[in-house]
Amino acid sequence: MIGRMAALLCAAAMTVTAAAPAAAQTTVPPYSSLTVFGDSLVDAGNIRALGLGANPADGYVAGRFTNGLDYTDLLSMAMYGTPTLASLSGGNNYAFGGARATTTTPVPDALEQVGAYRLALAGGKAVDPKGLYVLNFGGNDVFAAVTGAAAGVTDPDAFLQTAAANYAAAVQQLDTLGARNILLTGFPVATPGAPLAYSIKSEKYLTDELKKLTLSGNTKLMRYSYLDFFGRVQANPGAFDLPPLILPDPATPQTTCQGARALPSCTGYFSFDGIHPTAAIHRALYNDINSMFGFGLAAVPEPATWAMLLLGFATIGTALRRDRRRRVAA
Repeated sequence: MIGRMAALLCAAAMTVTAAAPAAAQTTVPPYSSLTVFGDSLVDAGNIRALGLGANPADGYVAGRFTNGLDYTDLLSMAMYGTPTLASLSGGNNYAFGGARATTTTPVPDALEQVGAYRLALAGGKAVDPKGLYVLNFGGNDVFAAVTGAAAGVTDPDAFLQTAAANYAAAVQQLDTLGARNILLTGFPVATPGAPLAYSIKSEKYLTDELKKLTLSGNTKLMRYSYLDFFGRVQANPGAFDLPPLILPDPATPQTTCQGARALPSCTGYFSFDGIHPTAAIHRALYNDINSMFGFGLAAVPEPATWAMLLLGFATIGTALRRDRRRRVAA
């Protein structure tokens, strides 16, 4: 058993060594830590830990809702050399797939995730005023507004106004706790074919709510627009070092990477499963955020490289847990 574990660790070390030059640190990271709150776009494995989604049998990698790392993972890789770690595994990524800005789902939603962070602070974790705090909500709220009564929503406008108010309240609570660098993403179009008007309304509501906040004078609030990003990517994928994109079509599910059985690479596909973007789109998202806010971070490897790395560590983790169980049983 020891020999097999040594071989696994050696293989992982070789993978890390091969990938390291592309993510090598050339400067001090702009932020000393990264804390993430959000939904399935940035879930690092919390939902998978509960056995509720991101099944690897369907091509999802390491608990992510895509075929590789998401953009917050890439930020973490570029700054510290490791992806984000789910809070249920002891990490600083509190995101749960399916979460909303409104407090209306069985999983921890926006204010509940901030509440979990507050509990961690009460337990001894310290707020990092030099850290980066990412909030990524809204997609599931737009989806609920679109589906209406099927999602328990009777008044879509009022529901989205509440979503915006809660989203802004999460920002205020983090500021009050001592967070000083907050990156806030906007409301995306939840699904292909969903009315764009819902997302546009939500963005306006969020703008209005953010104006009401009383933030610390040295808090930096960075607002990022998914609607703008997705529009630019689809209009000119070459500008993001992407090939011509195969866009999702609700009438033809095979236009997603899963539907077309294009795993594991998903090359050229915008959508992984009809809802979530592919790892290549996350890479473009990372690059855009890095450039827009002047983080000055290094480029990251192709999505497939980090997918292999994550799978390598997942294999080692599984083997270690299995070995630990055997030793306990003995």
